[in-house]
Amino acid sequence: MRPPPDGAPAACTGAAVMTMARHSAWVEWERLGADFVDNRYRRAHAWRFDGGATVAASSSPHVVHAPLSEPANVDPEEAYVAALSSCHMLWFLSIAAARGYRVDRYCDHAEGIMGRNAAGRAWVAQVVLHPEVAFSGAKAPSEDAVRELHHAAHEECFLANSVKTALTTEGRWAYVADA
Repeated sequence: MRPPPDGAPAACTGAAVMTMARHSAWVEWERLGADFVDNRYRRAHAWRFDGGATVAASSSPHVVHAPLSEPANVDPEEAYVAALSSCHMLWFLSIAAARGYRVDRYCDHAEGIMGRNAAGRAWVAQVVLHPEVAFSGAKAPSEDAVRELHHAAHEECFLANSVKTALTTEGRWAYVADA
């Protein structure tokens, strides 16, 4: 067995890792009669989560074209972008509430941008969040306050802290005073 590379996560080096929580997902696929060895098999599969949710998944139709992929299903790249957006939103809402800002709506159209790294391998090089946030209530945020909320959310997001993808926020916000 080879030693882990320099900079490997502690779990790979045998160093102690403080476990905060474990998250589980089951990924299920079946051949369903395809020859398989000719590489012409369907990529549709299911993601099952411990809370009971099932998500229809597939390879990206940008990578494997239909009918071998299922364009209506969620692909791993889309899930990655959605997970980063969701994590950011959840922290943004928590921090906004703690700082006394009332958020009425948060909607994000996040985009993942594929590229090639220095080794020529495809990767999600950048994720751009485009949140639109509606505030109301007694405390109106300033432009600087909203920027700081996004910065704090980025700093706290477990997923943003776990990836090398560049994550940027280009959002808009509005405030409506209570009548």
